Amino acid sequence: MADWLIDISKNPQARSLIKTLGLPLPLPTPLDREKGPWSAHPLMERKVAVGAAPGAAMLAAISRSVAAAGADPYLDGATDTAAFGEAGEAYGHPPRPVTQLRDGDRVRALVFDASGITDVTGLRALYDFFHPAIQRVDRSGRVVVLGRTAGDSAESSLVAGALDGFVRSVAKEVGRKGATANLVLVEPGAESRLGAVLTFLMSARSAYVSGQPLSVTLRAKDMGANGTPPVRALDRKVALVTGAARGIDNATARRLALEGAHVVCLDRPADDGPTAQLAREIGGTPLALDVTAADAGEKLLSALRDLGGADIVVHNAGITRDKTLAHMKDEQWDQIMAVNLEAVVRLTAAIEKKALEDGGRVVCLSSIAGLAGNMGQTNYAASKGGVAGYVRGLSPKLAPRGITVNAIAPGFIETRLTAAIPVAIREVGRRLSALGQGGQPEDVAQAITFLASPGAQGLTGQILRVCGGAFIGA
Repeated sequence: MADWLIDISKNPQARSLIKTLGLPLPLPTPLDREKGPWSAHPLMERKVAVGAAPGAAMLAAISRSVAAAGADPYLDGATDTAAFGEAGEAYGHPPRPVTQLRDGDRVRALVFDASGITDVTGLRALYDFFHPAIQRVDRSGRVVVLGRTAGDSAESSLVAGALDGFVRSVAKEVGRKGATANLVLVEPGAESRLGAVLTFLMSARSAYVSGQPLSVTLRAKDMGANGTPPVRALDRKVALVTGAARGIDNATARRLALEGAHVVCLDRPADDGPTAQLAREIGGTPLALDVTAADAGEKLLSALRDLGGADIVVHNAGITRDKTLAHMKDEQWDQIMAVNLEAVVRLTAAIEKKALEDGGRVVCLSSIAGLAGNMGQTNYAASKGGVAGYVRGLSPKLAPRGITVNAIAPGFIETRLTAAIPVAIREVGRRLSALGQGGQPEDVAQAITFLASPGAQGLTGQILRVCGGAFIGA
């Protein structure tokens, strides 16, 4: 179902009239999204302003990412230009001082290296950079702050926590213009794994990811893929997507195929028709399978072995059976646990050692309902909270094989399920985010595809919310 406020906001005359009349309508800004395959230079000719605190350690990684993306870097006076010289010359985008930006110039992104901040006093560098720069962020722009993962000291935890709170607040300030803000905490020594993460967050692929902290670490074994080009990054990969027939699951299968993967489209036998049609359209393989069946793991293992194994496993299959706890029947509880949680554990265990390739990717669908709870969804929230816990627990086990395990927690996404919600509740769900609107299935698919890519080697055990900076579940 279309968002009527988004439709109005696309009409300049309507926006002007509402503003003139002083009507209390918080018109959301239509988001900049890219529909095609990944581009080698997603920020071509876009301006990116870069700042850094004294002692910053990630400028070299930032310079390579910004230049490789095709952007023109503008550096504030406190930023070391030497780190940008070599990359700028190699890609034909030499750095310029931020003072060369004219009045009224807008930037695609503000990137700040806060890795040199070690105490409360150092936090002042955030204000010094962002205070004069924040109004330059363009519509659908990006703010990315980089810091260090919290260490053993109280001071390092203090700084990481302060950066988190700062970024979540910035996300709410810039959200009205369709812009996002995110935090990346980098473990010392993992700087080589930063580039792809930074590029994703600066690109239109992350349109509905805002207010989120991500940690780039060395936990998953290096598989030598840090320099993998972004174009057709999933060529010759085999990807399994469960629940592929409709909605987010369908969009995910299509996105993975667009980036080169051969997709095994799994759904229940009752949806064999649409599953087979999807597989034909994307050149994949249909697999009709009840994920709760006793022999589901055995059948899945056989199907994946026939294709030479799986490189990517996306657990998308899920159902809802909403009732308040006092009125919930035992089968409503049992069905949710069987599909949303038990099947994830059983199927992963069945293929983990015998079909999942080293350097592989496991991505599970959680939900902000599992992180924040929801009225009438104790069963669903328990299952999706369990998925988040499972991801955190499984990731260290598979890290020595270079396999990453992550979860996506979608917020309000425009699907046939949310279209069935009563209109008043649906409107509240749409507006309770920094971006003031619901997301699209494609937004979730983009995030899943990134986590499935070689460039996401530094991300494991993460719960990434694709929620537009939702005001709940933080």
